[in-house]
Amino acid sequence: MNVMTAVRTTASRHAAQLGLRERKKLKTRIAIREATYGLIREQGYEATTVEQIADAAEVSPSTVFRYFPTKEDIVLTDEYDPLLEDELRARPADEPIAESLRHVLRKAVGLGFAEEPEVSRLRTRLMIEVPAVRSRMLESMSVTGRMLCRVIAERTGRDADDLEVRVFSMGLIGALTEATAYWAEHDHRDDLGQLVDRTLDMLSYGFAASDAASGGGKSPEAD
Repeated sequence: MNVMTAVRTTASRHAAQLGLRERKKLKTRIAIREATYGLIREQGYEATTVEQIADAAEVSPSTVFRYFPTKEDIVLTDEYDPLLEDELRARPADEPIAESLRHVLRKAVGLGFAEEPEVSRLRTRLMIEVPAVRSRMLESMSVTGRMLCRVIAERTGRDADDLEVRVFSMGLIGALTEATAYWAEHDHRDDLGQLVDRTLDMLSYGFAASDAASGGGKSPEAD
């Protein structure tokens, strides 16, 4: 998801569970991403070419494209969705889905930002500054959305293709995307975990949550 960057954390936790071939693939993906981030920091996104990325990562351009169909995918793709799915499934079955999501997303934000704070800032800045990255991000949202649909369907006893499941899942993805954009647009001054909390409160309670936080209106619990 776009509020999270946990590449190294995810790799270290799950590499031991992978076979040799999958570990090599993971190592190559991470090398390509790290080479890309380094080049973008030095010379900017537009000036960075796939050929330069391949050279810095010590792979061929065709290998880069085999792992990432576009340059935008290198910036946006991480290893987090499988871990997010596992974490959600590990939450208590009787826990409200909104609280499960709050717990998992706060944990994800903490891990990602603690491990890669500069990468988190770089990726989110590119999301708002580079139209091609923003466009590709919107296209790729459906992947995480489908994963959420599967998990939410299991937890609620609904079908993953139910309208309510799809609306909730994609609404959450869209809301988190806006929270990430807000964070970047305000120079990353806010605490990202608190922005995630505010986003989930807004989805759960609407403007009653923001009124309660500012001291006006009724509290969400009063509903």
